[in-house]
Amino acid sequence: MLSSNPTVSAWQQQFQERWTALAPRERLMVQVTAWLVLLVLVVMVGLRPAWRTLSESPAKLQAVELQLEQMRRLAQEAQQLRQRPMMPPMQAEAALRAASARLGEGARLNVQADRATLSFSGVPGGALADWLQEARGAARARVVEADVQSAGSGFSGTIVLALAAAPGSQ
Repeated sequence: MLSSNPTVSAWQQQFQERWTALAPRERLMVQVTAWLVLLVLVVMVGLRPAWRTLSESPAKLQAVELQLEQMRRLAQEAQQLRQRPMMPPMQAEAALRAASARLGEGARLNVQADRATLSFSGVPGGALADWLQEARGAARARVVEADVQSAGSGFSGTIVLALAAAPGSQ
């Protein structure tokens, strides 16, 4: 161990003198202690993070699998909706008007060409969810814009739907 730095050389010289002054038993104890410190460092720095990753992996994998299953269900539902036959615009409008009438006085439906706008005030959340389900299923409409706020005993706002055009009407 040659060094050009005089301070390091002096330190090495001092270490070597102290090392040789130790009894063989003390040298062995220092070596064992150094190995134990090195082993603890390897475990703390190298093995514990890997072990933690391995122990957390099953839970994370299960969460990802649940998300994947949900995505597959949504993709299958979207595929089924795409495969449904197109609905004539008049029939879709009639389905939306019937569903909107069930919302009561607080809801007003305006249909123009391939868009329908529902303006509502004070509509309960469950009724609004049912209306959206019916608009999507019975009228085959999809939400393109929504502005909904909680208003006291219900919800207020507007929902804009795109109506599916019948084949040949475009």
